[in-house]
Amino acid sequence: MGKVFERLEPKLVEWIERQRLFFVGTAPLGADGHVNISPKGPIDTLRVLDERRIAYLDFAGSGAETIAHLNENGRIVVMLCAFEGPPRIVRLHGRGTVHQLGTPEFDELYERFEPGERAPASRSVVVVEIDRIADSCGYGVPLMSYEGERPQQLDWIDRKLRTGPDAILDYIAEKNASSIDGLPALDLAETIDRP
Repeated sequence: MGKVFERLEPKLVEWIERQRLFFVGTAPLGADGHVNISPKGPIDTLRVLDERRIAYLDFAGSGAETIAHLNENGRIVVMLCAFEGPPRIVRLHGRGTVHQLGTPEFDELYERFEPGERAPASRSVVVVEIDRIADSCGYGVPLMSYEGERPQQLDWIDRKLRTGPDAILDYIAEKNASSIDGLPALDLAETIDRP
């Protein structure tokens, strides 16, 4: 039987920090818009800020659906599930705010993370104000063994950086400006001074 929590209790936070990745789900307001679910990780890109807030470091990618949806309506659910150990799913429902690269809020939040080699691809920090915390059985989640992180993201970052110092910013400006439904996502011209 699932449980609803009043806050992110220490034992729940410890469980969250042991997972390998998390998923975010968002949707636009329009009935014909595309619902989006994205895997995020590794887990050290997620931080519990307090008993009812989390933040995660968001990287340049092939799309910007989550950001566009949050800019439009703020609705988000973060889901974690146990692929190892006892079965469990935890969902954190709330309102998300995007703090884009180049803003004071981004800079302040970014200090809570250690992105390492992923740092050049950081495009925003998403903060989620949680209004519902619940778990469920997770019996349908398969047991899977962790083998390690995939190298492709770091390889992509390295290749981009070899083409020039602004290559990732150029990519974000071109590929992450709007959602597949045409909703505005990131506008680096607003926050980054570039020649």
